[in-house]
Amino acid sequence: MNGEANTDEPPDSRRRGKHQERRSLGPVPNLENYVKPDWWRGIFNNLYLKTDGDVVEDPRITRNEIDRIIRILHLQPDDKILDLCCGQGRHTLELARRGYNVEGLDRSHYLIQRARSTAKKEGLAVRFREGDARRLPYRNDTYDVALVLGNSFGYFDSVDEDMQILNELRRVLKPWGRLLLDIADGGYLKAHFQPRSWEWIDTGMFVCRERSLSLDEQRLISREVITDVEKGVVADQFYAERLYTPDALQRLLERAGFSEIAFHEIATESERNQDLGMMERRYIVTAQIRKEWSTTRSTTRGRGQGRTKHIAVLLGDPDKPDPLKPACVFDDDDIYTIERMKAALRELPGYRFTYLCKHDTLIRDLLRLKGRVDYVLNLCDEGFNNDPRRELHVPALLEMLDLPYTGAGPQSLAFCYDKSLVRGIAKEMGIPVPEACFIAPGDRTYEVGVNFPVIVKPNTGDSSYGITAKSIAHTIEEISNIINSMRATLGYDRSLLLEEFLTGKDISVGIIGNPPGPCTVLPIIEEDYSALPPELPRICGYEAKWLPDSPYWKITSKPADLPEDTEKLIVRCCIALFERLECRDYCRFDWRLDAQGNPKLLEVNPNPGWCWDGHLAKMAKYAGLSYTAMLGRILKTAEERFGMEMENRTRGDGAERLPLDAGEAA
Repeated sequence: MNGEANTDEPPDSRRRGKHQERRSLGPVPNLENYVKPDWWRGIFNNLYLKTDGDVVEDPRITRNEIDRIIRILHLQPDDKILDLCCGQGRHTLELARRGYNVEGLDRSHYLIQRARSTAKKEGLAVRFREGDARRLPYRNDTYDVALVLGNSFGYFDSVDEDMQILNELRRVLKPWGRLLLDIADGGYLKAHFQPRSWEWIDTGMFVCRERSLSLDEQRLISREVITDVEKGVVADQFYAERLYTPDALQRLLERAGFSEIAFHEIATESERNQDLGMMERRYIVTAQIRKEWSTTRSTTRGRGQGRTKHIAVLLGDPDKPDPLKPACVFDDDDIYTIERMKAALRELPGYRFTYLCKHDTLIRDLLRLKGRVDYVLNLCDEGFNNDPRRELHVPALLEMLDLPYTGAGPQSLAFCYDKSLVRGIAKEMGIPVPEACFIAPGDRTYEVGVNFPVIVKPNTGDSSYGITAKSIAHTIEEISNIINSMRATLGYDRSLLLEEFLTGKDISVGIIGNPPGPCTVLPIIEEDYSALPPELPRICGYEAKWLPDSPYWKITSKPADLPEDTEKLIVRCCIALFERLECRDYCRFDWRLDAQGNPKLLEVNPNPGWCWDGHLAKMAKYAGLSYTAMLGRILKTAEERFGMEMENRTRGDGAERLPLDAGEAA
């Protein structure tokens, strides 16, 4: 609600409507006495779009506000967004135009109808609903982001009703969901509000305003008298909005269970000289909800889906140190990754999941679940007690307990943990690998026998641990310096691999399935180093995976552009290695081309990273598989291996073509 400050005097009486006296209440001694508890039910109509049109109907302002929201929240393309109290949908529609998955809700029938009309006219697939913000018509854990914009928070008589809104937002947001409020600076407005103002809305209509503080000085009471020069007074309306200071709002958000609360100053954009009322001084507050997923009863029974399978999901222990992570602990990004995985699994029909992450009680917990779960989804790529050398201990434990599980067995993990061993097996199979030299822990002298440049990396391990921009050597002296530095950092008991540094395309291949049976070869991807400064070596090492402030964080992946013969050779080799190294269910293979375009194998990764933004998920996305579908495909693959096929499943011709299958590769 706003108005233009011209003078305390009303407009020239010659422009008044002759019926003004009959439609207006005239002077009133106390504005607060005339505010209805539900004033917001009837005030947001076509007149609202006129009186506030300089802000709420300006596309430029809307675009700028959405730019700001995207920047502050770091919105992702797959975020599901709720625009609460959306009005005529200006923000909802702008987000939809930009491809976001967004839905709007508002109490005003008039504004919602207008929003629907605009969406239909523009061909936008966006849903608008009428509803009360205190009782949202959405399921628990539905949205990644909730927006309350345009100073739409604080309309109700009591703080408890505002708390109802926050409680509902907490309910419908997913764990780690984000909230953004665009709200008036109550402290400033309490001291600087305009008691009287008026403005011409257009050539035939003007509005006069009065304002005062409520008796408890917690709300700003406003009166608008809208006059048409021909028809006289067309509205004499009262409304009130609560004046939240940042401290008071922070306490309210904390009471509702929100954390990570941050305030961002903004300037209200309006090109006219106005008294903007509640829109004069605003700020944005952002917050995050940390909660568990809501417990809901499975609805899969009786729908032809078969019985519900109970799966135990085994993870790393977030309460224990993790030596591979930069701060050696699970941080917010790690927890968010786990929540994204849980959200994806929840979308799979016919399953329920129990999560195991406390390694101190892991054996006891597994024994309790034996006979009560169908199998284990092993996502513990950190290793037992977060020790990467004990990744193979996890499937070994499951085998001793006779619990079926997804992914590779201990022998396969032992093979592939040793890069030199994989090189030897690949060479024995006639699969091309880079020239390399193995350096044992005690070696003080070594014969390079490899053309420069070379890369020095740990012979064992994963997550690119120890592989950085400083791992590339161009001289013997540089090799010695790198080896000494690595031993000082990683330990003197680690073997190293000195390998020719290939400068061609850096590619990854993903396989879901169990060759020689049915399998899916996902679209091959390559690393895009175009955003990297030219002086830095083209590697996707530790910085690219763990350090957001590094230039390597800008590396992205894209579909690989390879000659057909090269692609077929790579896929044929990957399928052969999958079988030879006893990989199971899913695996990722890393290759690199030399300067002449010849492919050479770098690593084999059984049980590769399962996170929503990892390489396997990227390849799946290019195959048309969502993150949820990718995880579901892994489960189905393991079930086929267990002999737990669904009754209505058909095998097809033995291999799925996405885009190249095992039959073509062979």
